[in-house]
Amino acid sequence: MVQPSLFSSVFWTVSRLTAYIRRALEGDPMLQDVWIRGELSNLSQPSSGHVYFTLKDANASLRGVMWKSQASRLSFALRDGMEVEVHGSIGVYEAGGQYQLYADVIRLVGEGALYAEFLRLKALLEAEGVFDPKRKRPIPRLPRRIGIVTSATGAALRDILNTLRRRLPMVEAILAPSLVQGEEAPATLVQAIEAVNRYAPDVILIARGGGSLEDLWAFNDERVVWAVAASQAPVISGIGHETDFTLTDFAADLRAPTPTGAAELATPLTIADLASRLGLLQRRMQSTFQRNLQRRQLVLANLQERLNLASPLRRLRSEQQRLEGWSRRLVAAQAHRLELDAERLSGLRKRLLALSPFEVLARGYAIVTRQVDGRLIRSVEQAVAGEGIRIRVADGQFEARIASS
Repeated sequence: MVQPSLFSSVFWTVSRLTAYIRRALEGDPMLQDVWIRGELSNLSQPSSGHVYFTLKDANASLRGVMWKSQASRLSFALRDGMEVEVHGSIGVYEAGGQYQLYADVIRLVGEGALYAEFLRLKALLEAEGVFDPKRKRPIPRLPRRIGIVTSATGAALRDILNTLRRRLPMVEAILAPSLVQGEEAPATLVQAIEAVNRYAPDVILIARGGGSLEDLWAFNDERVVWAVAASQAPVISGIGHETDFTLTDFAADLRAPTPTGAAELATPLTIADLASRLGLLQRRMQSTFQRNLQRRQLVLANLQERLNLASPLRRLRSEQQRLEGWSRRLVAAQAHRLELDAERLSGLRKRLLALSPFEVLARGYAIVTRQVDGRLIRSVEQAVAGEGIRIRVADGQFEARIASS
């Protein structure tokens, strides 16, 4: 037996030794990428979100921790006694002086084989073109009928219906109930997809809640994947949680992280969007109507003006106005002409009166005619004594007899 030296020149502190061991463990590449199988025990999940546990088998145990960022991606609830496979790296917790496993993935025992089968099926179906992006069909913006393939009693159906009722209450939802877990689930899923397609939906939702890889395995079945790819209506998958992926997701026309997300993607336009767009369209329609009305009113006013200019009534009124002008001018000319004629007549009258014998009588002269024959007596020689005569003066006439000649 080797006796320790009482006079060694090298002394380790606890901290230096622990740090040395930590560097040794963390510097070993093999210990930084390990899968360890064992039974969970001493499970602790405090409010911080971190997960503390012990992984043990029949002969040994290993303490482990999973930080909150990785623990939030777990698709199943951990519990003591669960057989799991844990991936991570080996390190040293210096304050406790112990090595432990820093986990980043925890899966149930057997999921490793399932995952390998998942990758094999994915490669096979991908080679056959089932996942070709060119096969993807657009999702209608305003569906009238939505088919739903899920369990009739699961929370996924309730979440989908609540979301559809909130976002687009007038949409018609058709449920094709199906098993979503177990050996009989793939056949019922295929039957449900085929059945709901007979109702000619605008889009189909295939969904279920979260679970382990084994719980979701029905959605990796080739029959289900081919049924999704062959669906007449586009398919939106909402299977599990955001971190869960199935082959059905790759075959679907659109993948949603959850059943609620699938319902949201199936209704791009909500009732609020429609009301907003309707209000906008109404305002645009009113604005367009007003502009068209104003433009047509201007055209109508222009046509009315042109019609008025070409109207026979306008021409008649214009000619009537010209006729009235001519009439006034004719009346004025006639009146002027009458005035001229009156003046001329007055002049002629004055001249006529000046030459009239009556004017001479008015100056004191008289006209003497014989009573017998009315002959004018112009000289004394024509007078016969005793003969009756008629004498005319300015204001009348009287008779007389010639006394002597």
